[in-house]
Amino acid sequence: MRKLSVVVLAIAVIAFAAFPAFAQKELRVVGSWSSLTMYQNLEKPFWTEKLPEAMDGEVSTIMTSLGQINMQGAAVLRGMEQGIFDVVCTVVDYIVSDCPELAGLDLPVLAPNIEDAREVVEAYRPVMSKALEDSFNAKLLSVVPYPAQVLFTTKEIGGLEDIKGMKIRASGWTTSQFIDALGATGVTISFGEVPQSLQRGVVEGAVTGSLSGYSAGWGEVTSYLYPIPIGGWDYVMTVMSLDTWNSFSEKEQQLIQSLITEEVEQPGWKVTDKETQAGINCLTGTGPCSYGEANSLGLIEVSESDIKLARQILLDNVLPAWVEKVDDAAVNRWKGSIGDVVGLDPTVQ
Repeated sequence: MRKLSVVVLAIAVIAFAAFPAFAQKELRVVGSWSSLTMYQNLEKPFWTEKLPEAMDGEVSTIMTSLGQINMQGAAVLRGMEQGIFDVVCTVVDYIVSDCPELAGLDLPVLAPNIEDAREVVEAYRPVMSKALEDSFNAKLLSVVPYPAQVLFTTKEIGGLEDIKGMKIRASGWTTSQFIDALGATGVTISFGEVPQSLQRGVVEGAVTGSLSGYSAGWGEVTSYLYPIPIGGWDYVMTVMSLDTWNSFSEKEQQLIQSLITEEVEQPGWKVTDKETQAGINCLTGTGPCSYGEANSLGLIEVSESDIKLARQILLDNVLPAWVEKVDDAAVNRWKGSIGDVVGLDPTVQ
């Protein structure tokens, strides 16, 4: 098992130190990004109010967020594995370096729309569950997407082939692989540095969620929006330490699972569908924007030819790169789950 540094562990412990224990069982929960609606409207109310109430006060929670604990990558799950946290909500892509099998869930344009995304998640859920159990001693409770990770550009394009020669801020290594295959260059830049990089011409495009990009001002420094999920869906998973999970009775486990499905997962998918379109509306002015004044980016319609091109790049470039990172058993699990849903075989070029 990997050892977390003493400093990182100390920070995590301090983050919870101010909270007293009240109930028979106290859950230490790390939510996702506290600035976003998934945390504010779903995760926080569930863990701090709805679950304790449903369990008649026998459980209480203390809750922080990814931004507050400031742990990178899979460190937060390693912290849970070592008993610092009981529950973690984090983006699947953040931990793929430690568990590359999970990268198979969220590949560029693998799921062009939210209905396809839901089918992909349901097909891969058993695979994810086993991988998380083996790698992090974790129980998978839910998977909810952030809005589709779409393409913003400063230059006019008509489709994917037109980004050739451009530098594009990627949202993960599979996205970067996809961008490179189109003859562009995938660039790693932190989210907060993107607007300035676009203004200065360091990059000519960038990938993020539509509503996140609007909220961060990307619509003020770009000119066009192509709402094809080039960066996938940025799924957020909620996991519980298996030690904590096993400390509950079977009846309690059923209650926790059913409640998180009803109160977090199901409404989360509906919210994401709405926020994806809301972001597009606010960035382009093509529909109502309830989040502020709309931008006026040119909206590029997603073409069937680009969906076909993306599928070919997945087969020729992205999936082969992923296959190199996992074993044959993982490849076969992908073929028998997601591969069956989308009609792709990563071993056939």
